[in-house]
Amino acid sequence: MSTPELSASLEDYLETIFFLSREDGVARPKDIAGRMKVRAASVTGALRALGEKGLINYEPYASVTLTEEGREIAGKIAVKHEALLHFFTQVLGVDASEAEEFACSMEHTIPDHILQRFVRFAEYTEKCPAFNASWQESAEGYFCKAQGSDTKRCETCRLPEA
Repeated sequence: MSTPELSASLEDYLETIFFLSREDGVARPKDIAGRMKVRAASVTGALRALGEKGLINYEPYASVTLTEEGREIAGKIAVKHEALLHFFTQVLGVDASEAEEFACSMEHTIPDHILQRFVRFAEYTEKCPAFNASWQESAEGYFCKAQGSDTKRCETCRLPEA
């Protein structure tokens, strides 16, 4: 069986159902609408489309559940979202709300092999011998600084001067 083609919007609905089910144990259409800040009619249309693709179990006025295939696809989308969000907030120091917005838009287009490079780089910064390095912004530009260090630059990384 091949993976159904999904628009970014339908992926967002699938991901929202995934997170609501994980957090609350159930995903109701009104909760989906609230989380996504859309009208109930939009949710109904999206749920019908996802149901037709075999990714959710949907009956009007009932809770929504993911099928096995839907859970697998939604899980992959969620992993991408969380990896990008982590990279933006923990590695680049981007504000959480701005990071959330960009992670949500990028998760639909980033190829798996590039995402893996993001993840490996984030892991490197967390395991840096200089004790949890992160990118810091200064008047001179960006540089790698060991968190908790009084020194400006991370000498262990041996990054070139900005």
